Amino acid sequence: MAGTVRTGSAAAYADKLETLLRSHANAEQTVEMKAYMRDQFSFLGIRTPERAALTKPFMKEHGVPAMDELGSVVRLLWALPEREFHYTAMLLMEKRKKELGPERMELLEHLITTKSWWDTVDLLASHLAGAAFGKHPELVPAYVEKWIGSDNLWLRRSAILYQLGYKDRTDAALLFSLIRRTAHESDFFMRKAIGWALREYGKSDPDAVRAFVRETELSPLSVREALKHIGE
Repeated sequence: MAGTVRTGSAAAYADKLETLLRSHANAEQTVEMKAYMRDQFSFLGIRTPERAALTKPFMKEHGVPAMDELGSVVRLLWALPEREFHYTAMLLMEKRKKELGPERMELLEHLITTKSWWDTVDLLASHLAGAAFGKHPELVPAYVEKWIGSDNLWLRRSAILYQLGYKDRTDAALLFSLIRRTAHESDFFMRKAIGWALREYGKSDPDAVRAFVRETELSPLSVREALKHIGE
């Protein structure tokens, strides 16, 4: 298990991480990484393997902030413009995901709805929200209803995707209900999410997914994604 930060402030921890990553910025790689994300964000130009090679020994030396301090560290990293800091914030959250509970839902919602794009939202939904809801199912009715009814695209996408890793633990009735409520949406990210969620559940119950696709009016993209591995 990752060590816990026992001394020092959240600001000091975040500052050390910022200094470390900025010292390894690569301007040449920045251009390509920005283009891949359609110029939505700034980048330091540190690719995932390189970033992992930097953050792993950092966490070994400095530990991972305890949950009561983690939120502050994550918010400080999230406020920085470069995308690598957001990825690192999520990595720290993953290290403590078993400890996510009701008191961290506000933080999760903040991360989903700010600096939003698929590269952060999909992990936040499937790994972190999924873990929180899995451990605290009593949170599901209120939060999932709130998210699916939200005007925020990324909250709606998160409601569809949070069960991605549930496999045979998936609440199929809930998933199908959420999809029916959003199937009319024309947004690419919602249509893709619907297909992705169905494709993953199809690995556990392909017959149920085939039947649902037959009886539900879905976009061609959603249908194609849903049946990608199981056929009609």
